[in-house]
Amino acid sequence: MSGTSEADEICSAVTETAGRLGIAFSRDKVWPILSAYGDAFAHAMPLAFRMATGPQHAGDVDCRFITHPKDRNPYPLAVSKGLTPKTSHPVGTLLSEIEERFPIDGYGIDFGVVNGFTKVYAGFAPQDLQNASKLVEIPAMPRSLAGNFDFFVRHGLDDKVAFVAVDYLHRTVNVYFNDVPAACFESDGIRRMLRDLGLPGPSDRMLGIGGQAFGLYITLNWDSPAIERFCFGVTTTDLSSLPVSIEPQLEKFAHCVPYGGADRKFVYGVAAAPEGEYYKLETHYKWNPGTVAFI
Repeated sequence: MSGTSEADEICSAVTETAGRLGIAFSRDKVWPILSAYGDAFAHAMPLAFRMATGPQHAGDVDCRFITHPKDRNPYPLAVSKGLTPKTSHPVGTLLSEIEERFPIDGYGIDFGVVNGFTKVYAGFAPQDLQNASKLVEIPAMPRSLAGNFDFFVRHGLDDKVAFVAVDYLHRTVNVYFNDVPAACFESDGIRRMLRDLGLPGPSDRMLGIGGQAFGLYITLNWDSPAIERFCFGVTTTDLSSLPVSIEPQLEKFAHCVPYGGADRKFVYGVAAAPEGEYYKLETHYKWNPGTVAFI
């Protein structure tokens, strides 16, 4: 397989990062993923590491990369290689149903150093954002998307869908929105959106981040009519330039990830959930100009 040397490089970066963070690294967990998609690293070297606060994220660090070729759904290969179990749950058919109905511009994968294969992203071209009104027609889509459709229309998000991510480990779906109306990131807009979703009101930290946010996403599952989480993020090459301080845990993480490029890029995100806010930091091992940012 081409890309083996690049996959070795990625594996070394993952091993080093996990070691610096005191996270148990298992090559048997990580290498099958890197090996299965080794061709990706010869064509699209960007690799992002991500860590989040909160007890549900403790003890692991996530890694994200773009797959190759861009028009090949990576999920069937993950199932055939035993990276994720085959399932009769709708989570197992959602991505193929999206692929049948929408022009996919590329795919990405998330995996955890501890949890292994987690998530597949399907992205649309920046100039061809899709409509939530069409996504709700997909049979395998959680019904909470349709149940909250008025929310997307009310806040100018219906035709702004940039990505859909399917989380096979947690059986959730993320819907990402780009080119979001500026009002969504104003303090009153953030308060209004969280109130509409029945989520706790925003902290001052969340409002501070909102003023520089580039996009937002929501999280759905098949077991609830509610939108589970609401998140947005900011990009920067200098963490000290952000309007809020970074949590010590995430600042340590930023210093633990090796970097192999000229200009470092970070994405800092905040998520609102019923149990309260938590924060995420994504830092890139390598970054190609023009690569779309999301958290």
